[in-house]
Amino acid sequence: MTGFIEGEDRAQVTLFPEALDDYITEENSVRVIDVFIDNLDLSKLGFKTVSADTGRPGYHPSSLLKLFIYGYLNRIQSSRRLEREAGRNVELMWLMRRLVPDFKTIADFRKDNGKGIKNTCRTFINLCRQLNMFTDTLVTIDGSKFKAVNSKENNYTPKKLQFHIARVEKHIDDYLKQLATKDQEESRVADDRPIEEKIDGLKKKLAELKALEDEINHQPDNQVSTTDPDSRLLVTQGMSRSVCYNVQSAVDTKHHLIITHEVTNTVDRNQLCRIAKKAQDAVGKKDITVIADKGYFSGTDIKDTQDAGMTPLVPKGDTSGSNKKGIFNRSRFEYDAGRDRYICPAKQELPYRFTSVEKGQMLKRYWAYDPTCRVCSMKPQCSNSKQPRRITRWIHQNRLEKMEKQLSSMPESVLIRKQTVEHPFGTIKCWMGATHFLTRRFKNVSTEMSLHVLAYNLRRMMSILGPDKLIEAMAA
Repeated sequence: MTGFIEGEDRAQVTLFPEALDDYITEENSVRVIDVFIDNLDLSKLGFKTVSADTGRPGYHPSSLLKLFIYGYLNRIQSSRRLEREAGRNVELMWLMRRLVPDFKTIADFRKDNGKGIKNTCRTFINLCRQLNMFTDTLVTIDGSKFKAVNSKENNYTPKKLQFHIARVEKHIDDYLKQLATKDQEESRVADDRPIEEKIDGLKKKLAELKALEDEINHQPDNQVSTTDPDSRLLVTQGMSRSVCYNVQSAVDTKHHLIITHEVTNTVDRNQLCRIAKKAQDAVGKKDITVIADKGYFSGTDIKDTQDAGMTPLVPKGDTSGSNKKGIFNRSRFEYDAGRDRYICPAKQELPYRFTSVEKGQMLKRYWAYDPTCRVCSMKPQCSNSKQPRRITRWIHQNRLEKMEKQLSSMPESVLIRKQTVEHPFGTIKCWMGATHFLTRRFKNVSTEMSLHVLAYNLRRMMSILGPDKLIEAMAA
């Protein structure tokens, strides 16, 4: 057959370029990695010297850090895969100067240098700030679930544990009944193991489950993960659940750079102010506007964010349940700030009664005069109780109402949040593939996530400025 491009003869002697540098173009990302790491003071960032057990000199931390950044930029996160690539990948040969560390050395570097890797991630954000990447003051915050090294089968809740305990106890009872029957010898012939041995094994399993039950009762969220104890069973999408971590991040709306991040194992609620303060420190500004979804809505958390000098924009979800009960929703009652009272749908007044303290919050109580409420034609739609409808108002509710007006004037904020903060998460998960974190426990998972974030931000900056300009900025 003719008409096709043909390759060269494998036995043909060829003359390779004299220098390895000739294989690497000027725009190659490995040159950016090389300049960035070479300009860091790794000892100040907290990196440890890698020593060898054989007595020979160890690897310099910069070499292994370059290896990891290259790996996370190119979807190679495993230490064994990084070892293989270091010996056959031309780009890594150039970057590593032909060093090929073994997988154990590579894995130990990631495990032992979590502090240094996190500080490197922060250093790159400081570089972005110096390059005026964060001129806008609009930041979006969101959390995303990343699977942990822990299956659902190795996660236990009180209900699930009771099921397993009852199942083991039933098996023990069944075997005890077999021992008590006259055809005991026939049962033994049908099985290689004696029934007594099975019962002993089940009793050991039952003791383990009982110990696990005590441990679950001492956990705040009443669950235990046996493979990765820090991971938790969380809702991922719809009603589906997975054992995972909830990674919080703050992303700037202009360039989609991850300003700050944190690995947690709880839901989004009550995370707003803490993550927003980290974003303040990262961009070097106090008066930033923070957009988040309704999962972050918490009155006290929003107030704390406002007290810190920020403008939070968080929509409120309807969780009252009034519509299901067939009565008026709380939103149908209008508040008269001048007279400090509510107006019901029947245009009757609900004056202020008293203030109480519940769970550390000062709450004001409002309800109508009893005779007026009882004869109202709308009473069945207002309350299922014989008592008048009562409205509770937080003492700082006016702050939330002001935020709702700001949200109404910015209807595009919901779209801005989706287009901004979900982009980095989608990119990182695409790089990871359909898999989970490679490490366990908060310390190691946080290190792994910092490498993902550093690689993502590095790729974004190369797309925004170009490799050559980014190298110039780093070397300046």
